[in-house]
Amino acid sequence: MAYIHTLGDGRSLSLDNQGNQTTVTLASTGIGQQQQTSYGFQTGSWTHPPEVAQSATGFVVKLTTTEGESFIHVQGSSVSLSSKSSSASSFQAMQTTSNEPMQPMQPMQPMQPMQPMQMGDMQMNLNPMEMRMGNMELRMGDKPDESGAKTSTRRFCSQCGVAVKPSDRFCSSCGSSLS
Repeated sequence: MAYIHTLGDGRSLSLDNQGNQTTVTLASTGIGQQQQTSYGFQTGSWTHPPEVAQSATGFVVKLTTTEGESFIHVQGSSVSLSSKSSSASSFQAMQTTSNEPMQPMQPMQPMQPMQPMQMGDMQMNLNPMEMRMGNMELRMGDKPDESGAKTSTRRFCSQCGVAVKPSDRFCSSCGSSLS
C-alpha cells in the first residue's frame, strides 16, 4: 500500500514498501512542468504505517520495520536514509493513496470543420481551396468563369497531392476516394 504526504510548494512525497525494499518518490509540479525522482532503500518490511514530521532542514519520515526503525530525510530535492532521527519531533501518520484503478479516458471526438477559417484579414476555405489575405487571393479547384458557371481546372488528390483528372473517382497514386 502506498502512502503520500504533501510537502508544500507543489511538492509531494510518496512511499511504498514491497518486501524489504522501500521506494521513495519525490514529485514537484509547477505551471507547465512536472518532475519526479525515485529512490530505493533496503529497509525491511514495514510493521507500522510510515510517519512524517517537519524538521529544521526539511522533512523526516519514520519507518518502523522488521529490521527496527529507519529515518528518511528529505532536504530540498535530496533524499537519504539513516538509523537516527534529526531534530524532528511530533510525527504524524502519512495518508494512504487510493488503490482504485484509473478510469479510461473518453475517445477523442473528431474536429468540427472550420470553414471558413478567419484570422484578422486572412480567410481560408478548404472546398474549394482558396485563401484571401488583404488584396491577394489564391485558389485551387473549380472556379467560376465570366458567366458564373464553374469550369474545371486542374485537380489534386487531397491526401497525397498528386494531380488527378476530373473524371477520376479514385487517386491513381494512393487510392483515396476523390468524391
